[in-house]
Amino acid sequence: MTTPTLATMTADELLAMPHNGYRFELIEGALHQMAPASSQHGRIAAKIGIRLGVFVESNDLGETYAAETGFVIATAPDTVRAPDASFVSKARADITRGEGFFPGAPDLAIEVVSPNDRPADKALDWLRAGTRMVIVIDPSNRTATIYRGLNDIQTLTEGNTIDGGDVVPGWTLPLADVF
Repeated sequence: MTTPTLATMTADELLAMPHNGYRFELIEGALHQMAPASSQHGRIAAKIGIRLGVFVESNDLGETYAAETGFVIATAPDTVRAPDASFVSKARADITRGEGFFPGAPDLAIEVVSPNDRPADKALDWLRAGTRMVIVIDPSNRTATIYRGLNDIQTLTEGNTIDGGDVVPGWTLPLADVF
């Protein structure tokens, strides 16, 4: 669950904020404080991130990013989102190597559903920003919903396998391994 604050700010102001133990996202200039993830949420996100990262690095496909990584997906007003795991292709990964949020959307965004989340809204935000594939993991239903476009949505159950398709070629992950 996120709690918006009243102040409007920019991505640069968010980046300059002191680290006080809380996580934040910026949505259309509004700062949203995020509750810490549950142990189940963190375990699932880590499992996926590790497997994705090992595959991407072994195949020199680009870069993977952890949950704390901010992506500037809109400006004026600024929106900075942080998926639970993400991938940026090698062709785009060198956009930034320094400090700061990644300037744009990842090619793949992975979100693990938390209580009070609106996962479809997050997925649509990512797609509108240019993300080519969004994976939404729902631990309560033991499902994954794969968004490859606004009209290309597929729900997988525990017996199915996630496939990176043309976004992360060759990467697969049996959904049973996630839970």
